[in-house]
Amino acid sequence: MSKEQVLACMGAPGNKAAEGATEVWGYDSGNGMEVASISGDRYGATAVSSRRFCKINVVFGGGQVSSVNYSGPTGGLITAGEQCAYAVSACVQKK
Repeated sequence: MSKEQVLACMGAPGNKAAEGATEVWGYDSGNGMEVASISGDRYGATAVSSRRFCKINVVFGGGQVSSVNYSGPTGGLITAGEQCAYAVSACVQKK
């Protein structure tokens, strides 16, 4: 895919970086879901919540996508309903 095609299906990146002919566009993806865990005993309790998210980097070489990297606590890159899928789902062609 070209940069223009990525812009059309993923929108503007949250951040960009470039080194020579290589450019990286960064996206944060997620549905805003929060996960909470509670631990305690009869004297008190502690609750911790965190947002589920995925950070996606689209790497371009020569103006074309050369790789897509992601990191996050949920699912695979295009696992339906998981955090990484939200940003890339519009770019994935379904057969």
